[in-house]
Amino acid sequence: MSSHKPMSSVEVSQFNSGNGNGREPAGPPALGCDTAGRVDLDSVPEVIQWFLDFDQRVAIVKHPNVEEVFQWKQQHSQSAGEQVFAFNRAEDRLAIGIIQALAEHATERDLHSWISQLLNALDSASKANEAAATAYQLDLQSGGSVVTETRKIPSARGREEFLINCWIETLCTAEARVLGWLYKELYGRPFVPDLLP
Repeated sequence: MSSHKPMSSVEVSQFNSGNGNGREPAGPPALGCDTAGRVDLDSVPEVIQWFLDFDQRVAIVKHPNVEEVFQWKQQHSQSAGEQVFAFNRAEDRLAIGIIQALAEHATERDLHSWISQLLNALDSASKANEAAATAYQLDLQSGGSVVTETRKIPSARGREEFLINCWIETLCTAEARVLGWLYKELYGRPFVPDLLP
């Protein structure tokens, strides 16, 4: 989760498709159009599923270690008294977040602003986790449980912040990649962080 650098703007709009098995289609399915020629948002779930199946930086949401962090995050939020919807899986949370983002950020400027916020959150979470992983010598490369590895962090608050940032890194990476592709499809140009429409 803290094993990669934050995405550049190019990585948001373009993607390295595939999981290396050589069986993936050339790219995400085209967005459908309604009878008036407007983009049919009912076709977005197919796009999300394509990314979950074929884009490694989105598909990571299905990894058991990410799922463990997501379930921890949900339990933590509920224990803290937050009103949160209980999702069955991390990928369900991702999909609903993407669809909500499109509904709530229905103009190019609003969607651009939202993707920029995702990238800022990703950058902050990545930097915080990189510092914590170094300070506490966390082994995040072995493939073991991240939740278990955080026991090396002496304070409960430090462990909580690290795990929350792990989830933020994963979620923001995946959501920004899918929304970056959708942005290009919807507005005919790639997302560029510093170039407001």
